[in-house]
Amino acid sequence: MPSKPRLRAATEADLDAMTQLIARLFALEPDFSFDPARVRRGLGLLLSKKEAAALWVAEQDSQVIAMCSAQIVISTAEGGPVAWVEDLVVRPDQRGRGIGRLLLDAVTIWAKRRGLTRLQLLADCENETALGFYRHQGWQATRMICLRLRPGE
Repeated sequence: MPSKPRLRAATEADLDAMTQLIARLFALEPDFSFDPARVRRGLGLLLSKKEAAALWVAEQDSQVIAMCSAQIVISTAEGGPVAWVEDLVVRPDQRGRGIGRLLLDAVTIWAKRRGLTRLQLLADCENETALGFYRHQGWQATRMICLRLRPGE
Protein backbone atom coordinates (compact mmCIF):
# COMPACT_ATOMS: atom_id res chain seq x y z
CA MET A 1 0.00 0.00 0.00
CA PRO A 2 1.48 3.39 -0.97
CA SER A 3 2.29 5.90 1.73
CA LYS A 4 0.06 8.93 2.26
CA PRO A 5 1.05 11.92 0.09
CA ARG A 6 2.68 14.82 1.88
CA LEU A 7 2.06 18.44 0.86
CA ARG A 8 4.87 20.94 1.13
CA ALA A 9 6.11 24.19 -0.32
CA ALA A 10 7.91 23.65 -3.61
CA THR A 11 11.63 24.38 -3.88
CA GLU A 12 14.12 24.80 -6.71
CA ALA A 13 14.92 21.11 -6.34
CA ASP A 14 11.38 20.39 -7.61
CA LEU A 15 11.75 22.34 -10.87
CA ASP A 16 12.31 19.27 -13.08
CA ALA A 17 9.39 17.35 -11.60
CA MET A 18 7.06 20.37 -11.79
CA THR A 19 8.11 21.01 -15.40
CA GLN A 20 7.20 17.40 -16.25
CA LEU A 21 3.81 17.78 -14.56
CA ILE A 22 3.09 20.96 -16.51
CA ALA A 23 4.00 19.11 -19.73
CA ARG A 24 1.17 16.68 -18.92
CA LEU A 25 -1.20 19.56 -18.21
CA PHE A 26 -0.36 21.46 -21.40
CA ALA A 27 -0.91 18.27 -23.42
CA LEU A 28 -4.59 18.62 -22.42
CA GLU A 29 -4.82 22.36 -23.12
CA PRO A 30 -4.66 23.35 -26.80
CA ASP A 31 -4.27 27.04 -25.87
CA PHE A 32 -0.74 26.40 -24.60
CA SER A 33 2.37 24.97 -26.21
CA PHE A 34 4.91 23.38 -23.91
CA ASP A 35 8.34 25.02 -23.84
CA PRO A 36 10.34 23.51 -20.96
CA ALA A 37 12.74 26.46 -20.71
CA ARG A 38 9.86 28.94 -20.46
CA VAL A 39 8.03 26.79 -17.92
CA ARG A 40 11.16 26.47 -15.74
CA ARG A 41 11.72 30.22 -15.95
CA GLY A 42 8.12 30.88 -14.91
CA LEU A 43 8.31 28.43 -12.03
CA GLY A 44 11.57 30.00 -10.90
CA LEU A 45 9.95 33.44 -10.90
CA LEU A 46 7.06 32.13 -8.81
CA LEU A 47 9.49 30.60 -6.33
CA SER A 48 11.32 33.92 -6.05
CA LYS A 49 8.15 35.95 -5.35
CA LYS A 50 7.30 34.51 -1.94
CA GLU A 51 5.37 37.64 -0.91
CA ALA A 52 3.03 37.42 -3.91
CA ALA A 53 3.00 33.77 -4.98
CA ALA A 54 3.17 30.23 -3.68
CA LEU A 55 3.86 26.81 -5.14
CA TRP A 56 2.96 23.52 -3.50
CA VAL A 57 3.87 19.97 -4.37
CA ALA A 58 2.46 16.68 -3.20
CA GLU A 59 5.16 14.13 -2.59
CA GLN A 60 4.95 10.40 -2.08
CA ASP A 61 7.88 8.06 -1.56
CA SER A 62 10.24 10.98 -2.39
CA GLN A 63 8.54 11.61 -5.74
CA VAL A 64 6.59 14.72 -6.70
CA ILE A 65 3.18 13.49 -7.86
CA ALA A 66 1.17 16.73 -8.01
CA MET A 67 1.48 20.49 -7.85
CA CYS A 68 -0.43 23.76 -7.71
CA SER A 69 0.44 27.46 -7.75
CA ALA A 70 -1.25 30.70 -6.74
CA GLN A 71 -0.41 34.36 -7.41
CA ILE A 72 -1.77 37.48 -5.79
CA VAL A 73 -3.23 40.28 -7.91
CA ILE A 74 -5.29 43.34 -6.99
CA SER A 75 -8.99 43.27 -7.87
CA THR A 76 -10.93 46.52 -8.21
CA ALA A 77 -14.15 44.50 -7.93
CA GLU A 78 -13.03 43.13 -4.56
CA GLY A 79 -11.23 46.29 -3.52
CA GLY A 80 -8.14 44.36 -2.57
CA PRO A 81 -5.98 41.31 -3.17
CA VAL A 82 -7.24 38.11 -4.76
CA ALA A 83 -5.34 35.18 -6.22
CA TRP A 84 -5.14 33.30 -9.48
CA VAL A 85 -4.77 29.56 -9.01
CA GLU A 86 -2.81 27.85 -11.77
CA ASP A 87 -1.14 24.62 -12.74
CA LEU A 88 -3.12 22.26 -10.55
CA VAL A 89 -2.03 18.93 -11.93
CA VAL A 90 -1.97 15.46 -10.41
CA ARG A 91 -0.12 12.62 -12.09
CA PRO A 92 -2.72 10.41 -13.84
CA ASP A 93 -1.83 7.30 -11.81
CA GLN A 94 -2.44 9.28 -8.59
CA ARG A 95 -5.82 10.80 -9.43
CA GLY A 96 -8.90 9.97 -7.39
CA ARG A 97 -6.99 9.86 -4.09
CA GLY A 98 -7.95 13.35 -2.85
CA ILE A 99 -4.61 14.95 -3.72
CA GLY A 100 -6.15 17.73 -5.83
CA ARG A 101 -8.52 18.56 -2.98
CA LEU A 102 -5.60 18.71 -0.53
CA LEU A 103 -3.78 21.13 -2.83
CA LEU A 104 -6.85 23.36 -3.14
CA ASP A 105 -7.28 23.25 0.64
CA ALA A 106 -3.67 24.44 1.01
CA VAL A 107 -4.33 27.30 -1.43
CA THR A 108 -7.48 28.28 0.49
CA ILE A 109 -5.65 28.34 3.83
CA TRP A 110 -2.83 30.40 2.28
CA ALA A 111 -5.39 32.85 0.83
CA LYS A 112 -7.28 33.23 4.12
CA ARG A 113 -4.07 33.93 6.02
CA ARG A 114 -3.31 36.74 3.58
CA GLY A 115 -6.78 38.25 3.69
CA LEU A 116 -7.55 37.42 0.08
CA THR A 117 -11.23 37.70 -0.73
CA ARG A 118 -11.45 35.60 -3.89
CA LEU A 119 -9.69 32.75 -5.64
CA GLN A 120 -10.08 32.30 -9.37
CA LEU A 121 -8.76 29.95 -12.00
CA LEU A 122 -9.04 29.07 -15.65
CA ALA A 123 -9.87 25.58 -16.89
CA ASP A 124 -10.11 24.28 -20.43
CA CYS A 125 -13.78 24.40 -21.43
CA GLU A 126 -13.57 20.86 -22.86
CA ASN A 127 -11.86 19.29 -19.84
CA GLU A 128 -15.02 17.93 -18.22
CA THR A 129 -13.01 15.95 -15.68
CA ALA A 130 -11.34 19.11 -14.35
CA LEU A 131 -14.54 21.16 -14.52
CA GLY A 132 -16.44 18.49 -12.59
CA PHE A 133 -13.66 18.30 -10.01
CA TYR A 134 -13.71 22.06 -9.43
CA ARG A 135 -17.50 22.16 -9.20
CA HIS A 136 -17.41 19.32 -6.68
CA GLN A 137 -14.95 21.39 -4.61
CA GLY A 138 -17.39 24.33 -4.54
CA TRP A 139 -15.98 26.43 -7.38
CA GLN A 140 -18.57 28.22 -9.48
CA ALA A 141 -18.48 29.07 -13.17
CA THR A 142 -18.81 32.75 -14.02
CA ARG A 143 -20.00 34.56 -17.13
CA MET A 144 -16.48 35.87 -17.77
CA ILE A 145 -14.37 34.51 -20.62
CA CYS A 146 -10.63 34.67 -21.02
CA LEU A 147 -9.18 36.86 -23.76
CA ARG A 148 -5.49 37.29 -24.41
CA LEU A 149 -3.12 39.45 -26.40
CA ARG A 150 0.59 38.95 -26.90
CA PRO A 151 2.17 42.42 -27.10
CA GLY A 152 5.13 42.50 -29.40
CA GLU A 153 3.96 39.72 -31.70
